[in-house]
Amino acid sequence: MEGVLMGFGVVLILIIVGLIARLALPRQVSRTMQDGLSPTIYYVTNPVLMVVLLAETDLRQVIGIYVPIALVSALVAAAVYFLLSRFVLRRRLIDALPASMASAYANAGNIGLPIALFSVSSAVPAISVLVTQLLVIAPLFLTLFALATSHAQRRDGEERASTPKLILKSVANPVTIAAVIGAAISLTGFEVPAVLWEPLDMLGHASVPLLLMVFGMSLVGQTPFRTREILPDVLIGLVVKLALLPVIAWLLGAYVFGLGGTELFGVVIMAALPTAQNVFLFSTQFGLPTLAVRDITFASALLALPSILVIGLVLAP
Repeated sequence: MEGVLMGFGVVLILIIVGLIARLALPRQVSRTMQDGLSPTIYYVTNPVLMVVLLAETDLRQVIGIYVPIALVSALVAAAVYFLLSRFVLRRRLIDALPASMASAYANAGNIGLPIALFSVSSAVPAISVLVTQLLVIAPLFLTLFALATSHAQRRDGEERASTPKLILKSVANPVTIAAVIGAAISLTGFEVPAVLWEPLDMLGHASVPLLLMVFGMSLVGQTPFRTREILPDVLIGLVVKLALLPVIAWLLGAYVFGLGGTELFGVVIMAALPTAQNVFLFSTQFGLPTLAVRDITFASALLALPSILVIGLVLAP
């Protein structure tokens, strides 16, 4: 369980660093820093990280059993949350969509990779989730975010772009374009010259700590779980992310794909990972409500550890 503890420890420390920076620095300086880092991460460091991760991955190895399990389980979990949010809690479309993504989008990079390496001695389960999220889940939700924003603007009588333009803009976002470039490098075996690759590698690996710091900064003045109206949304999101999603992955892995032992264990613990901070970033960029996303992300980072430990006790070979 060393990988589990290390992964969670790194995330919490970086979030605390951002929180301390926001509190210790002058208010104007910290706000300017936070406002400047968010677009920097979205347009520069995060896309570069996607290129680096996918280019260094043998996609032929991960596209097989693991990717279909990650894709189907995430889509089912997101659909369950969305239906409950819309038809039971009666939330608006712009509220339900980002929280749906938060209930199904895992932190497979900075938490999933060390956990996979130390728990099952292979990065394949984590990379499979990354590939699925970068090439399918993220583009899908970003398209839905654009359409939801357009719908809200039309309802409020604001000027809006045409639907085809919105879809093109959401699909042709920095993360998706970077994922396609990284996948192309991996599949073709193209070797990027070292003089270009080294700075890209440095920029890419700056993304995760910066993103976690910005998330920590966003917690200042925004007490988690303070808004009682969204507590049902948060609780449902946590149950879907940390309980339902792992169960779906276990059912698919064990009874549909016939996995067992270490392979099944790797699939299920990846499904129980906490929500990735990228969901908060994406929601912010599209101007969607982020309260439920923030609380689900924060709480899942704390509760995923006991969830994964229970899975380890039950399924670890």
